[in-house]
Amino acid sequence: MKKNFLKTIFTFAALMCTTLFFAQEYSFKNYDWNEKDVKIEVPQKYETEKEIILNRTIKIEILVDKNTASQYRLIHEKKYINSDDAIERNNKIYIPFGDNENVLVTKVRVILKNGKTIILDKKDIKEEVDQEKGMKYNYFALNGLEKGAVIEKLYVLEENPDLKGNTIKIQDEYPIAEYNFELITPAHLVFKTKSYNGLSEPVLDDKKLENKKVISISEKDIPALKDDEEYSNWDVKLRLFRYKLDANLYNGAKNLNNFKEYATATYERINPVLDKKQEKAIATFCSSIPESKDPQEQIWNIENKIKKTIIYDKYTDMQPSLSDVISKKQANSVDIIKLYVAVFKYFKIEQNLVFTSSRYKVPFDKDFESYENLNDFLFYFPTIKKYLSPTEIEYRLPLFPNYLGNNNGLFIKEKVFAGVAMGIGEINFIEIPGTEITHDYMDITVDFTKDLENPLITSHMTYGGYSGLNFQPIKDFVSAEQYKTMLKSVSENYTLQSEYKTLTTENDGTEFIGKKPYKLNLTFDGKDMIQKAGENYLFSVGQTIGRQMEFYQENKRMLPIEIDYPHYYTRKIKIVLPEGAKIKNLDKFVMDFKTDLNGKTEAAFTSKYSQNKNEVTIENTEYYNIVNYPLASFDQYKAVINAAADFNKIVVIVTQ
Repeated sequence: MKKNFLKTIFTFAALMCTTLFFAQEYSFKNYDWNEKDVKIEVPQKYETEKEIILNRTIKIEILVDKNTASQYRLIHEKKYINSDDAIERNNKIYIPFGDNENVLVTKVRVILKNGKTIILDKKDIKEEVDQEKGMKYNYFALNGLEKGAVIEKLYVLEENPDLKGNTIKIQDEYPIAEYNFELITPAHLVFKTKSYNGLSEPVLDDKKLENKKVISISEKDIPALKDDEEYSNWDVKLRLFRYKLDANLYNGAKNLNNFKEYATATYERINPVLDKKQEKAIATFCSSIPESKDPQEQIWNIENKIKKTIIYDKYTDMQPSLSDVISKKQANSVDIIKLYVAVFKYFKIEQNLVFTSSRYKVPFDKDFESYENLNDFLFYFPTIKKYLSPTEIEYRLPLFPNYLGNNNGLFIKEKVFAGVAMGIGEINFIEIPGTEITHDYMDITVDFTKDLENPLITSHMTYGGYSGLNFQPIKDFVSAEQYKTMLKSVSENYTLQSEYKTLTTENDGTEFIGKKPYKLNLTFDGKDMIQKAGENYLFSVGQTIGRQMEFYQENKRMLPIEIDYPHYYTRKIKIVLPEGAKIKNLDKFVMDFKTDLNGKTEAAFTSKYSQNKNEVTIENTEYYNIVNYPLASFDQYKAVINAAADFNKIVVIVTQ
């Protein structure tokens, strides 16, 4: 498995003083399934389930031999298949394999209803190639699966140890009748643990195995938690178990893998003393960066220069110096951070390096110091209170990957003590840019004065912040023909597949990201939005704003709402009628749906209309001010989301 680049600074550091170990075998080397256990027993409460995990056993053992450590992981699972969908989902069993892993045992068997077993081993492994990702996967193809069968799989992997932090998910999309987890460690190592979302606390047993500790969790009847709810964060709402190495009783080391040590070591690594050659290279590099008195523009200019000059590749070898980074135009994670830091110093820009993780994977718990939460990094600028993503080529200040926002992070700040600069770590909250950044506007005119059966529609659309980011970078990374095709595809959302008359754009390209919103100007014939009904014309005016998300929730909602980023929409539609024409059903445009939290409206869809002679103006606003909404507010939130879809369906009657 891939490790964060700065975590390698600390690899095995906690074990380096240990001196008296001999090579050992992992305790479950002889573990196997019961060859004679082919009877299918499904608890009565689960007999009607389409799919259920009867038993899942996970064992992780850490072995230490002198100054090195290794880890062995066992996965043993029995799954009951009871539907055609489950058969289709499970007809391929993929073999877990990642970087720095070695598969020691891999076997699968299928137990049929009549007791017959189909055993698969290494000779039955097939290979699948994902051409798009350029990756190969190994799997067992399960032929002859039937309802009422049990799939049993057993793997043992050898891998790098998870000493800095690891999370085990002890819940699934399907019910689990029984789950057993064990973390087996040398007796002298102390691990800190934490259970989440209702998971029971672990049990420590230092008698079960000689000179070892066993930390175990056993759970029964774990309910399914479906991963099919829109606007949710399934991964962090599961029952989770986290652990990390915290102490070494032999050398007296305590509070291992803490954020203070990480901040200190990281600061020293990214702030080396530069020799004259490197200083000159930095000065020359910076001389081509436009200078600005506006701090935000200056930081933007720096980011733009580095991203357009230096190729970032996290897997490339580290360059010997910053001079080499600049001359070879290539950098890995350490190199790119060091370059940004050196350039910010040149321009005297205060910054904090921030380490965090995706909020959609593992929660950043400020009370559980785990390096597992330090996989991603940003720069924070206290003077402007904004963030920069140094590695994502399509982003520009103040935008950064939204999954890193609305989350905690380790902020590494420079402090000077007695003339010596040091890195100090603090946990702070990473605010994601709000609706003042991501604000979309639509200004639409529907002109019936020339033809009631074919109005001319003119749309001016402005996409701000993260919305604009969906469009702006594309022009710089595709051919002109591909960009034209993309624009046609976007236009079809508003023209109902019809050909447009004119289409122009403004502020496309990375040079405008974070500076100006993306603009799309469109004119087209609206005949496809008109239906003749006797002497009347039915006009689907709501379709002018484009297709809208409709939020369905057939089953009882289980998870609270979590959206990617705050967002605001302002829309204005002007309908111009010929003299003598009238329009009916305008009352449908009066809408008011809100989600209130703590006495404040945090999401809303409101709409109104006005009429002045032959002109009708419809205005609506839709906004989502915050990222998280509690489960108790689900119905209110769903009503706001669906209001836009309902608006999209509004049809008015136009008569001559």
